[in-house]
Amino acid sequence: MRPTGKLHLGHLVGALENWVSLQTNYKNFHLIADYHALTTNTDTSELEQNTLEMVIDWLAAGIDPNKSILFRHSQVKQHAELHLIFSMLISTSRLERNPTLKEQIRDLSIDNLSYGHLGYPVLQSADILLYKGEVVPVGEDQVPHVEITRDIAKKFNNTYGKVFPEPESLITKFARLPGLDGKQKMSKSVNNTILISDKTDDVLSKIKLAVTDPLKVRKNDPGRPDVCTVFTYHTKFNSKYENEIRNGCETGTLGCVECKLKCASSISQTIAPIVEKRSSLENKIKDVWNIINDGESQARKIAEETMIEVRSKMKLGVLN
Repeated sequence: MRPTGKLHLGHLVGALENWVSLQTNYKNFHLIADYHALTTNTDTSELEQNTLEMVIDWLAAGIDPNKSILFRHSQVKQHAELHLIFSMLISTSRLERNPTLKEQIRDLSIDNLSYGHLGYPVLQSADILLYKGEVVPVGEDQVPHVEITRDIAKKFNNTYGKVFPEPESLITKFARLPGLDGKQKMSKSVNNTILISDKTDDVLSKIKLAVTDPLKVRKNDPGRPDVCTVFTYHTKFNSKYENEIRNGCETGTLGCVECKLKCASSISQTIAPIVEKRSSLENKIKDVWNIINDGESQARKIAEETMIEVRSKMKLGVLN
């Protein structure tokens, strides 16, 4: 995950909840992708603070450093080395066909695509394969990147000898959460988010701005829940009462104001433990950095073991 600061509900339902549950059965590697952050913003002045804010959210949401390794991209140099090698094993035309890249260019209105941005799925391949990842938990939009990783792993193995697995995508069931504007997924770049660290009043003020069914102007008007952004939130954060909310909307017995109040309440109740734990972690910044530094030491050891194997297979730096 790129360190862009505090995380929002889209991160929670699209990644964090899944990551936390996977800790039970998998050895997880959680990469703070500060190199990847440069693809869309070369200003590094807030990178350290954004990293800290993101990791605090990870820990508050339930990522356990005793079960999972947390580390910064830039502090494990083997990522850059393997990325360079992998970049020789894939064509630019293959990267240009990447649908996720096309979507980013459209959403961020990118006019001049950088070399690094075009090749960031190659760096992601290095991120995965450096630790011989077998399963990659992703939303549907990231599946093309895992396919690129599989292609590169196969190419390397066929060219130099078997080193890497061909990882599988593990699709997150609730991969995307629409933003408050109802037009696209939740994203801080378009200011349509609810943060997982938001207090109750903040959640309510933001929900009040959420887009609903444009045809439901008055309370008694019959509504269409399936085109309502707020109802989408109910299906995730208030699922116990989903059918009741749907019926009230469709029959006109439930107005949008009351519906939004119910939604804000359910969201606040869901994230309350995260908000509480985050508050505690904010007073233990040194401990948070110690977790990151320890994870980086573990990651470097594993990464170098892989690179020794890679160099050996490629006969790079091998003394006669």
